[in-house]
Amino acid sequence: MSKSNTDEMLTGAFRCFETPRPGTSEQWDRQKAALRKKLWELLGEMPPLFTPAARIERRRAEEGYLLEELAFDNGLGDTVYGYLLIPAEHKERGPAILYNHYHAEKYGQGKEEVLIKAFDDLEFATGVELAGKGYVVLCIDAYAFGRRRFQGPAGKKEQDRRTEESLFKTFLWEGRTLWGTMVRDDLLALNYLLSRPEVEPGRVAAMGMSMGSTRTWWAAALDERIKVAVSVCCLTRYQNLIARGAVCEHGIYYYVPNMLKEHIDTESVVGLIAPSAHLTLTGDADAGSPADGVRIINAFQRHLYELYDKGENFRGVVYPGVGHTYTREMWSETIAWLNNHL
Repeated sequence: MSKSNTDEMLTGAFRCFETPRPGTSEQWDRQKAALRKKLWELLGEMPPLFTPAARIERRRAEEGYLLEELAFDNGLGDTVYGYLLIPAEHKERGPAILYNHYHAEKYGQGKEEVLIKAFDDLEFATGVELAGKGYVVLCIDAYAFGRRRFQGPAGKKEQDRRTEESLFKTFLWEGRTLWGTMVRDDLLALNYLLSRPEVEPGRVAAMGMSMGSTRTWWAAALDERIKVAVSVCCLTRYQNLIARGAVCEHGIYYYVPNMLKEHIDTESVVGLIAPSAHLTLTGDADAGSPADGVRIINAFQRHLYELYDKGENFRGVVYPGVGHTYTREMWSETIAWLNNHL
């Protein structure tokens, strides 16, 4: 599907569309509230957000940072587990990052991503590296990952993908979506991060790769307190994914009912981040993010940021011949973006 061919039909005789470009920043501002309200409706019925009273299960000094292992109740009867990395030389409020881990079917890993060498092209632990650069870093286990691998309706009878699939099905029965509960957990984690005495509330970013990228742009779209976002891979336009026959490139957790029926594609969601700083890094050989769709999303964002006269707050890079990976060049872009905007 190409930008010029929005009259094409997708599976089930669904007519393609693109989000109309607003003419002014004021026009987009008026659309934002209604769009956010609709997205929350599509994510499902859930209790209101709150600031969790986390308990610190363990605290230990590591080389260059203090590690706190924490847990909090998410208001849905489940416990969220996380790691908080505080730079060793931290003496006053400073910048912080809500770090969202990836999927890759590494269900046992989850939040461990910030403490281990989790990417083939990077020789270091990303969370540790960020803490070493002065950022407070919070990463939580998403549903079905890490210490939450058995948090499905079958408890310890199921784990990993079976937990994920059972949660997806059960939450639908209960009027909510798995993706909605995951994003809600991330925003609860954001609330907790903002409550920490080490964090300057106006200097909070979100970042992640793959599923972590999608968690990032959804969270930043729904909560303007995230001032900086970095999305590595998974900048997926739904209609282009369908047209490429690549829907199965993403796990079951990813799907939210009625998005296209409501004429909401990814450029609409990501557009809610404007004019806050947003960096997108995608390979044109990433099967889960068709490059033609990525270019539509990035072009829409550039238009929005120009309306706000904040062109410097958006950068979208598409790497030729790069697949679904986090390269050293992408990491360098990430650090430069954080340093410049956070």
